[in-house]
Amino acid sequence: MIGNTIRTLRTENNLSQKALADKIGVSQKAIDYWERGVNEPKASYIIKLADFFQVSADYLLGRED
Repeated sequence: MIGNTIRTLRTENNLSQKALADKIGVSQKAIDYWERGVNEPKASYIIKLADFFQVSADYLLGRED
């Protein structure tokens, strides 16, 4: 679920996986794995994603709309 939310936010902001990875300090492969559901981001990256996209961690985790 978090992967779909990351992909949606990334595409709505016209960012490539590489551009998002650079912004939050991870590899492009990490973004790819998160979006495909292979892995889930650690709490520290959930916070970075939430801050970057200006949403709550709960939103990223699918706990609120």
